[in-house]
Amino acid sequence: MATVFKLIFAVSMLFTLLVFCRGSIVGVCYGRNADDLPTPDKVAELVQQHNIKYLRIYDSNIQVLKAFANTGVELMVGIPNSDLLALSQFQSNADSWLKNSILPYYPATKITYITVGAEVTESPNNASAQVVPAMHNVLTALKKVGLHRRIKVSSTHSLGVLSRSYPPSAGAFNSSHAFFLKPMLEFLAENQSPFMINIYPYYAYRDSPNNVSLDYALFESSSEVIDPNTGLLYTNMFDAQIDALYFALMALNFRTINVMVTETGWPSKGSPKEKAATPDNAQTYNTNLIRHVINNSGTPAKPGEELDVYIFSLFNENRKPGLESERNWGLFYPDQTSVYNLDFKGRGVVDVPKNSTFTGFNGTTWCIASSNVSQLDLQSALDWACGPGNVDCSAIQPSQPCFEPDTLISHASYAFNSYYQQNGASDVACSFGGAGVKVDKDPSYDNCLYMTTGTNKTAASNTTAMASTSSSSPSQIEVFVWASRFLLMTFLGLLNIA
Repeated sequence: MATVFKLIFAVSMLFTLLVFCRGSIVGVCYGRNADDLPTPDKVAELVQQHNIKYLRIYDSNIQVLKAFANTGVELMVGIPNSDLLALSQFQSNADSWLKNSILPYYPATKITYITVGAEVTESPNNASAQVVPAMHNVLTALKKVGLHRRIKVSSTHSLGVLSRSYPPSAGAFNSSHAFFLKPMLEFLAENQSPFMINIYPYYAYRDSPNNVSLDYALFESSSEVIDPNTGLLYTNMFDAQIDALYFALMALNFRTINVMVTETGWPSKGSPKEKAATPDNAQTYNTNLIRHVINNSGTPAKPGEELDVYIFSLFNENRKPGLESERNWGLFYPDQTSVYNLDFKGRGVVDVPKNSTFTGFNGTTWCIASSNVSQLDLQSALDWACGPGNVDCSAIQPSQPCFEPDTLISHASYAFNSYYQQNGASDVACSFGGAGVKVDKDPSYDNCLYMTTGTNKTAASNTTAMASTSSSSPSQIEVFVWASRFLLMTFLGLLNIA
């Protein structure tokens, strides 16, 4: 009997370690407020093609849930505000909703979160009082079928739930929401569910450009904003807003609740007064966001803290009301073509505006592919570089360091840069019929190293050098491997003792 208990203990420790080492994730919001979107089946194919592993949907649409069965994509399913009254009044309503909307599709469709209401404090018909009772009823329904540990229950909020967010250390919740926030926070803490927040630095910049710099909103700032109370240094607004929420939680003594960003992003098009709503700014924000998140950078107040983030949104939605920007947050057009290039693994190159001129560190520049040209022109330029251009393109072949991400723009960027560096790094060498652009940021990633002028280094030959110059601190994978071995040895030791 003692051996069985020791086995259970060791296995539970291993599962705990697996969760601990998961790392931050980046998902995408799949809104459907449009009349020209592809069918859910087509959307499921698109999502898989672009390595999107996590998706937020705003209701429990049957066709959507069916489409993502057996795809491995994890879904966050929403309960609309219009359903809160019924679910908050009677447990039987929550039981029926779960039975009809979730259980027929689970576990073939991976559902990991249920969001009860969305930004209720911002809705015209404030349903705040109904949120927590509905959350309790949904959780009870999950407990009845044994899914309460696999599917977490929470609710999403706008940053307007805070009355103060600057400086971050002075972050505080709006007292007018206290009547429902306190029981909600108690629910989240007790059930180890995250506080879900929607954060948009774009709006902060758009509405107050004299107080917020564009670079600070885009993760591009070279200067720092100092919190006068803590001395913490902030180089971007995203971190500052997240920390304001953490400090608000700590002020109420809810220190164990994690934060999850359920919406953030940047529009690619806006009205004449929304000059910052451009494809280049949207690409810059989301690319920098992804890198920031998957590197587990954390925030100044929570360094190294995991933070799950969902980018808004998958498609442009033509039926959304308001300014032009409201209909142009999508990563994809309804015809499934990309609005701009984005790598969800955080490893791809960042494209820049065509005809831009840069001067890099010590004059170093690189040449990458532009997303402003057609796929046909890009493919032709890549074929020329790897053929008559005499570029060694072995590094972008399958299983080689620069093959992933397996996209035309990434492969072309590596080939363009190799040709550019081998031919004197001149403007002409980065032309490629208008398909190439010069940048001053090293596009290298992981073990894929982009050469510079005067070197013949390839990505494959530099794998060892890359590893030797990396940070001396162990990676999550190294920690996981070490800890797994430790637990395995401990487990075997326990069996021997028994």
